[in-house]
Parts: sequence; structure tokens; C-alpha cells
Amino acid sequence: MPQTPLYEQIIADVTASIRAGTLQPGDKLPSIAELREQYQSSAWPVRYALRILDERGWIITHQGKGSFVAPKPPA
Repeated sequence: MPQTPLYEQIIADVTASIRAGTLQPGDKLPSIAELREQYQSSAWPVRYALRILDERGWIITHQGKGSFVAPKPPA
């Protein structure tokens, strides 16, 4: 059985935290370095996951400031 790609696991974890209310609109997500450490990975899957979350409307990324939960994430 193929393993789920790490970037998909990160996406699932972040969206689950938002749905559960652990992460609220406007909350800052951990930095790429912190997420790399948490998931024991390189920066690529973390950056890719954040980009997909941004494109899907879950988060907003501000260059040099970080990634934040969107004011109105998808239901």
C-alpha cells in the first residue's frame, strides 16, 4: 500500500486543526523551519503544502511574515 506523500499529510493536519478550532482565523502557523523539524523533512514538502493550502483558501501567506489562517477558511 503506497504511503501518503508528506505534503498531503501536512495539508490534512493543518486543515484538521482549522476545522477542530485548534487554529483560529488569523492565527500564525509555525514557520517552515519549525514544520520541517516537526515532520522530519526537507523544506520542499512543507513549502508545497503551504502553497496548496494558500491556493485552496485555507491560509494566507505573507512574504517575510509567515502564514496565517485565512479570515474565512473553506467550510
